Amino acid sequence: MKLIRTDRFLRDYRKLPAPVRQQTDRELLYLAHDIAHPSLRVKRVRKYKDIYEGSINMDYRFLFQIISDACILLRIGRHDILERA
Repeated sequence: MKLIRTDRFLRDYRKLPAPVRQQTDRELLYLAHDIAHPSLRVKRVRKYKDIYEGSINMDYRFLFQIISDACILLRIGRHDILERA
């Protein structure tokens, strides 16, 4: 699956601590190859239509949409990212 990073996602990504960026890179590879990979813990966000949440670790999450054969990466940050989306 193709990954499309929005400008907002890239700004969020650059603010992450270096170890979290490394974890993010690994998790995004999983997303590109298998959206059902268990470490991603992907689930639909109830608050928003057609938005999904994936896990980087216990503290960091990312939000994305699925469009055809691509994932549009919207935001990344601490677990409270849903409140700021």
